[in-house]
Amino acid sequence: MAILINRDSRIVVQGLGRSGLLHARSCREYGSAIVAGVTPGKGGSAVDGIPVFDTVTEAIRGQGATVSMIFVPPPTAADAILEAADAGIELAVCITEGIPVRDMVQVRRALQGGTMRLIGPNCPGVITPGQCKVGIMPGVIHRPGSVGVVSRSGTLTYEAVQQLSDAGLGQSTCVGIGGDPIIGTGFIEILQMFNEDPATESVFLIGEIGGNAEEQAAVWIQRHMRKPVAAFIAGVTAPSGKQMGHAGAIISGDKGLAGDKIATLKACGVQVATSPARMAEALLNALTP
Repeated sequence: MAILINRDSRIVVQGLGRSGLLHARSCREYGSAIVAGVTPGKGGSAVDGIPVFDTVTEAIRGQGATVSMIFVPPPTAADAILEAADAGIELAVCITEGIPVRDMVQVRRALQGGTMRLIGPNCPGVITPGQCKVGIMPGVIHRPGSVGVVSRSGTLTYEAVQQLSDAGLGQSTCVGIGGDPIIGTGFIEILQMFNEDPATESVFLIGEIGGNAEEQAAVWIQRHMRKPVAAFIAGVTAPSGKQMGHAGAIISGDKGLAGDKIATLKACGVQVATSPARMAEALLNALTP
């Protein structure tokens, strides 16, 4: 088993332009079922063997798409997310960076009570090693296994996965939830899925400065998690008021400090890596009785 995606997932690419096609090919080469693309006005054509439709509804009707991978540019990406939801897509993974916060406020409100789950935006995607990849992550570093990975950072996810794979710790599913202030799915929701997934035996969590999602996750872990959890928090030396990478990675006043997040995680029983070079080591320590 796995969470979110598996070898049966059927993927439609919204925004099959240069970037969308590049990563659609990469996902297909990994073994993912890329069954359709959506480009309004190009319906009835095909790109590199991928049939193109004008709407997501047509892609579902024609190819049985269940998952959308979104590469639509920022000004219209919110509309693409809502189109996927209205069409009945089960899971949307939005890679697009730079969607206006106001647009995402409206998206989150519109998705409440609906059936579609959104991962992202501004995320690297989701991968279940050996089965399916939906996003931009390098599939070659992943190995099938039992470690669930959930992260706000794409680059640190790749570093953590490489370390885990080198240490013989394969992954069940890796989820990049995104680094924007407003995202579709947060840490706690992914932790809940990993907690219930028989294929996941431990979890590695990667957080960063800004907001309080990591502190909330730490409390949830202490109260509910039945599996070992290790973590790394980026931005220990970040100055207040300066954005570090992601739009959501910013310390406002005394809120969102890395030190506070680390202290809360430790207090809740989570093994925290002391540097990005020691992430696999932290999980191995968490697995040691």
